[in-house]
Amino acid sequence: MYLYLGGETAVKTDEIIGVFDMDTSTVNKATRDYLAKAEREKRIVYVNYDLPKSFVVCDEKIYVAPLNTATINKRVKI
Repeated sequence: MYLYLGGETAVKTDEIIGVFDMDTSTVNKATRDYLAKAEREKRIVYVNYDLPKSFVVCDEKIYVAPLNTATINKRVKI
């Protein structure tokens, strides 16, 4: 099954490792370092350039999305 993240972006649900809230998880320096390293390695994909609310870690890429984590979780459960 695929999870629609917005724009033209959909990911396979079996590739998702985790869904994280941008506000609460980026408080931790380790998370900020992880995202900065992924940015340097060009593994970050911005779904669009609206205010990011979450990021979805997949096998090979990290998707920054304007969707709330609750919305993403509901879409996965359907």
